[in-house]
Amino acid sequence: MNKRIKMDKRIAATVDTTLATFSLSSSALASPKEQALQVLDKWIQAFNASDIEGIVSLYSPDALFIGTGSKEVGTNTEYFRTYFQSLKRDMPRGAKLESYSALELSSTVVLISGLDTVSGTKDGAISYRPGRASFVFAQRGDKWEIVQFHRSAMPN
Repeated sequence: MNKRIKMDKRIAATVDTTLATFSLSSSALASPKEQALQVLDKWIQAFNASDIEGIVSLYSPDALFIGTGSKEVGTNTEYFRTYFQSLKRDMPRGAKLESYSALELSSTVVLISGLDTVSGTKDGAISYRPGRASFVFAQRGDKWEIVQFHRSAMPN
């Protein structure tokens, strides 16, 4: 009986280890396009929550950044953080990707361009601003990051 208990514990430990390994490597099973879309989804969630640090953490520290209100190309984490401080105004805010196309440039680089709508609330009134957005995602080590971002207002 004692041997059976020890054997059962070893089997359970093996199953636990296998499951843990599988869950850790499940993102490795996703295609580059799927992994980039997962990062984009995190970006939208962080934007909608006005989570500035959550947004900034998705960018590579040396990413190239041109936001709708940018007057220069941002190239560092502090620039991204300062730019997104505006999320704390006109809350609640939102971002929705209306449509997009994704292009896998390589196994470590994915381009996603699309049409979006961002919203903000001021004095109880919600405003919607349609636009165009492009993201370039790159895998660096085991992490997918935004390495280039551009958003502009939709022309009339």
